[in-house]
Amino acid sequence: MIAKRLTNIRPSGVRRIFDLARKMENPINLSIGEPDFDIPEPLKQEGIEWIQRGFNKYVPTQGIPELREKIREYLRNKDVEVEEVMVTTGVTGGILLSCLALVDPGDEIIIPDPYFVMYEYVVLLMGGIPVFVDTYPDFALQEESLRKAVTEKTKMIIINSPNNPTGAVYSPEELKMVANIADENDLLVLSDDIYEKYLYETGDHYCMGQIYPKTLTLGGFSKSWAMTGWRLGFAAGPGEIIQHMTTLQQYSFTCAPSFAQRAAIKALDYDVSELIAGYRRKRDLVYEGLRDKYTVQKPEGAFYIFPEARGQDSWKFVQKAIESNVFVVPGTVFSKRNTHFRISFAASDDTLMKGIEVLNRIA
Repeated sequence: MIAKRLTNIRPSGVRRIFDLARKMENPINLSIGEPDFDIPEPLKQEGIEWIQRGFNKYVPTQGIPELREKIREYLRNKDVEVEEVMVTTGVTGGILLSCLALVDPGDEIIIPDPYFVMYEYVVLLMGGIPVFVDTYPDFALQEESLRKAVTEKTKMIIINSPNNPTGAVYSPEELKMVANIADENDLLVLSDDIYEKYLYETGDHYCMGQIYPKTLTLGGFSKSWAMTGWRLGFAAGPGEIIQHMTTLQQYSFTCAPSFAQRAAIKALDYDVSELIAGYRRKRDLVYEGLRDKYTVQKPEGAFYIFPEARGQDSWKFVQKAIESNVFVVPGTVFSKRNTHFRISFAASDDTLMKGIEVLNRIA
């Protein structure tokens, strides 16, 4: 009875860890991929005000005009010029709609490995073929590997910088290399910029949309403004693609949450730099705490670190950590390799210190 397209779709390994952690008493939870601060109070109040004013019904499928124009202005200030903008139900909604609109059965989609787990399964769901480009051990993009991955069936390259799960931030040179390869082969680039404000070694976020016109830029409000439960994101890029994604949204999500769109207008002017500044210290705390016992790259962005599991199978290592009440995510969830594990340092200092102590002990 179940559709054949679900044959290769497995339940999320990340959610499996989340669900297990919820059942434990006082877990040391380093698995959660969301900020440990709440939505800033002025933005909460903005949402509450619009709810109380009755702004609770359907809104235009593509998003309210005021927010779409604000997003366009926000992108323009980053030197990203786009033909069209739509509001999506989170960045995950944008990923789903973009693959529905773009991926045909047999199309090959290039994905740097490690990668956000959803990319692989949405491509598979559409009948596409994920083509993984290994970036180990330093998680940098290599031109030779990327060029070898391109075939006559290649349609799109997915770029996620800062990266989940590694925290890698691709350099301008790496992104220009991707743009050159995409341009030579007339490929689209999907740029997932959800962690754009979490940068620890560089200033402004450098992204594909600044340098390559055939880029579909995805962004959102879950990470930078902690609106994870409000489910709000955006897609911006070539007008034809956005038009078809909007049509698909009519028959799926209908529209993104109404009150959240009003709060998002204010969010784009709200400075979160103080909230995010503490994450550099958290990054340093975890990196310095683990580097003597683990082979680990220092992340330059996002709020994840991806250590090697001491030569062990990552699932077995994570099981050992869970037995010690520490919840991390096995690297095989995010990769074709089974050698690493993901830590989220979006947690209190006390939780991080407890986690470091246990991880060093079981190493």
